[in-house]
Amino acid sequence: MLDTESQALKDMLLTAEICTKEQMAEIEEEHIRSGKALAEVIIDFGILTEDSLLELIATNIGSEIVDLSKTDVEKKVIEMVESDIARKFGILPVNFDGTTLSVVSKNPLDYQVADELRFVLNHDIFILIASENQIDNAIEKYYPTNIGSVHDMLAEMDIEEKGDIDPFAEPDAALESVANEAPIVRFVDVILYQAIKDKASDIHFEPFEKEFKIRYRIDGALYEMAPPPKNLAIPVISRVKIMSGLNIAERRRPQDGRIQLKIGGKPVDLRVSTLPTSYGESVVLRVLDRSVVNLDLDALGIGQDVLEKLREIIRFPNGILIVTGPTGSGKTTTLYSALKEVNSIEDKILTAEDPVEYDMEGIIQVPINDSIGMTFAKALRAFLRQDPDRIMLGEIRDLESAEMAIQASLTGHFVFSTLHTNDAAGAITRLIDMGVEPFLITSSLVGVLGQRLIRKICSNCKTPFDPTDDDLRLLGIDREDVGKNKFYYGKGCSICNDTGYKGRKSITELLIMNSQVNDLVMLNSPTVIIRDKARELGMRTMREDGVRSILNGETTMEEILKYT
Repeated sequence: MLDTESQALKDMLLTAEICTKEQMAEIEEEHIRSGKALAEVIIDFGILTEDSLLELIATNIGSEIVDLSKTDVEKKVIEMVESDIARKFGILPVNFDGTTLSVVSKNPLDYQVADELRFVLNHDIFILIASENQIDNAIEKYYPTNIGSVHDMLAEMDIEEKGDIDPFAEPDAALESVANEAPIVRFVDVILYQAIKDKASDIHFEPFEKEFKIRYRIDGALYEMAPPPKNLAIPVISRVKIMSGLNIAERRRPQDGRIQLKIGGKPVDLRVSTLPTSYGESVVLRVLDRSVVNLDLDALGIGQDVLEKLREIIRFPNGILIVTGPTGSGKTTTLYSALKEVNSIEDKILTAEDPVEYDMEGIIQVPINDSIGMTFAKALRAFLRQDPDRIMLGEIRDLESAEMAIQASLTGHFVFSTLHTNDAAGAITRLIDMGVEPFLITSSLVGVLGQRLIRKICSNCKTPFDPTDDDLRLLGIDREDVGKNKFYYGKGCSICNDTGYKGRKSITELLIMNSQVNDLVMLNSPTVIIRDKARELGMRTMREDGVRSILNGETTMEEILKYT
């Protein structure tokens, strides 16, 4: 089912006979499969160019197109809309005639935006049209955010130094009042916005004896922002707890919560986890930005040969596919992408997740809650009475959940799941260590995908270099293997925050179960024997896949040596 904005756009195209119903059905299918905006898919299909799409929307809603690259907005007009409002709704004010405020909007077909703006700004609103990229650039131009100069922002925060504060003392009404004061609220909002803008996966608030650190995890690495004063730790963390509905009076026990935001008109979920430490509560926010995650197998960076085999496996009528890797290696994204690939009206798909990270249309998703006894095994037992075709089990944690997954596969269902092991072959020995009988593994497991996420070289500052013989030896290759390929590294630039890296991709190894591998499993063979047999049968290891990425100019040897 399409959202209101996408449905309106669909109706426009069909009414104008720009595409047929059959074409629109294909566009909708790709929109659901890839997670891309409907407008983006329409452009990708070549139905309309971006300019002609904007013209269609403008004509249908009685609006006008604005070229923001040639538009200078008066300061007094910009000041009519606060930065957080502009960013939240994805708008930019461009003109005010005394009664009506004209704004360009990233979501011109979302009529609720105009209604909310009328209420918030207390003016009539006229929606104008511009490209999303121009709007993003203009918002940055007129509402600049500079986290690096955080002390400039903090200068207006008249919060008195109180010396040593007991981080476990009972909070009083004054603290809650401070946490809700405009400067603290703005400070936290800017931190969250900057994290989402920089595509951070996690935000860390960390109190220490003499300092208060705030760090972002971007492309798998942590980066520290300019540290705020130590005495802001408690009000800032209290503000985060208030936003996530947590008990600010409880500081001695871990708590979990959730913050739901709209940034630029797009929904963003933040999963909040608090942990009592010696110097107060440490808080980590996991950023779940649906506009960033592209749930498309083609977008994961998996080698074409592995991707073809993986696509074949996930269409099996029964069996188990396990994705392995450490926390943060992209296992969930891979499973979601696989589910989206096979999701169809003919199949019923159920998932058990801890937690449910992204809502998927047409798939029934069940959150796991161990505190009330809703475990993976119990969920899976209930699933088998729900007539499913495919099941995703967020993680095989113990013998009970492993046996339930096997039972599901042996009774005609296909099961997707994950395990925390270092490589694909290690998943087999891990299951045996849990107590699963080898014959049950050979009769149910069809494949194991091991993966890691590695950083990609920034394309803006990508620089070639000649590797030394020692470099090649560390990678296990020689000059002949390199051939005419070049090695690259990123020098560092403003685009990549001087890191030399921008974005991430997967490196993988796919172990396909067959009679020869099954024979080794029945003999309780160690991981290394199973891995060697899989390589003999054609499996490319993660290290070898990483070397392929180096030779393709996608990543550096440091990344591959670090993660494989």
